[in-house]
Amino acid sequence: MVTAKQYLIDNGIKPSVQRIAIMKYLLEHRTHPTVDEIYAKLQKKIPTLSKTTIYNTLKVFAEKGAILSLTIDEKMVRFDGYKQRHAHFRCLSCDKIFDVVLDNDVEFPLNEETKDFKNIETHVYHRGYCPECASKIENSLTEEITE
Repeated sequence: MVTAKQYLIDNGIKPSVQRIAIMKYLLEHRTHPTVDEIYAKLQKKIPTLSKTTIYNTLKVFAEKGAILSLTIDEKMVRFDGYKQRHAHFRCLSCDKIFDVVLDNDVEFPLNEETKDFKNIETHVYHRGYCPECASKIENSLTEEITE
């Protein structure tokens, strides 16, 4: 597995202590964290780290194509260091975001209207209830009916 430092270099990003720490966190934690979550986890190790630094660093990472910037959650942007082809599923109850393997390629439609577009990125988002939350909802409805 490539190190965070090497990953940054491979993506044309100059490594720094903060950048390496943020990239390492994203590569090791596939939880699609927010800026606040990253800050909460790294601030103790790097006391000089600010949310602004994290935000600006993630912006550079996304612009260079090193990470994905996810807008699946209307309330906040989430970040994903896993760049292999996959979709995302957001649970509407617990707000967790899950990686979903795609069975088929999602292709940009090429036709007369789109022939001059230069697509560089495609996101596939699904929303619903994860198995744990769906089970809780089902159990809650069953309890209401039997009461």
